[in-house]
Amino acid sequence: MTSHTDISTGGWVGRLPAGAVPYALLARLDRPIGGWLLFMPGLWSILLAGGSAWLVLLFLTGSFVMRGAGCVVNDMWDRELDRKVSRTAGRPLASGALRMRHAAVFLAGLLAIGLGILLQLNVLAQWLGMASLVLVVTYPLAKRVTWWPQLMLGFTFGWGAPMGYAAATGRIDDAALVLFAAAIVWILGYDTIYAHQDREDDALVGVRSTARLFATSTKPFLTACYTGTIVLLAAAGTMAGLGLWFYVGLLLPAGLLVWQVVALDINDPRLCLRLFKLNRATGAAIGLAILLGQL
Repeated sequence: MTSHTDISTGGWVGRLPAGAVPYALLARLDRPIGGWLLFMPGLWSILLAGGSAWLVLLFLTGSFVMRGAGCVVNDMWDRELDRKVSRTAGRPLASGALRMRHAAVFLAGLLAIGLGILLQLNVLAQWLGMASLVLVVTYPLAKRVTWWPQLMLGFTFGWGAPMGYAAATGRIDDAALVLFAAAIVWILGYDTIYAHQDREDDALVGVRSTARLFATSTKPFLTACYTGTIVLLAAAGTMAGLGLWFYVGLLLPAGLLVWQVVALDINDPRLCLRLFKLNRATGAAIGLAILLGQL
């Protein structure tokens, strides 16, 4: 496995004032894929519930803000570990470009923006949003105590499914819970692919992951995760009364998930990153299938 970093100081981030660049990197604004992936379960549930375009916009904005906040929390917890992993050694707190007090003030600003967005939602969605902070704060610790931190991320990133449904309908029913389960196993799969980038470094520093746990058996594990994703999505669609075109539309995301399993080489970190990023298109395809099912 060759060492690499996924930090990017080019593009629009490189054109920011020099003092702003470390903050942009701390919030992962150079890599927006995480914001998109956090948004997808919320998008699915809002579409499933027939929510408004305004609600979609609020969740999109909130996803990027809270993903940034989660990254700040993660880096505050992990700054010592990050220095020992080639992919993360250049992160602002690990490298010393920012200090903890800078990160704390920046985090407070992001959370204030998130609160402003949360207050636009109904009471049930507000309570769910506040509850999600427990997951955001504790997720970075999971890799120290369990081989399943990717499952913890599944609950964290999948939280938008019940929250979006609650925001659109004022309730949570069985379809929303099954959609949540589909999001969890989807995230468990794609974050296992992502974790293979750091598998060797993680072993050296004692960080646990499903990538290390399953290692050369990752493809069968992914097959189980992604099969579960499609089955649970189909079940949620049935509970919500979606039409035939939903099931036809599911063929596209199913094909993208199959491709990830077939193409995976766990010893190629750059390929792992590309396959991980393919899940933005996969999530969007699931949203399209839900829309088709409402025709």
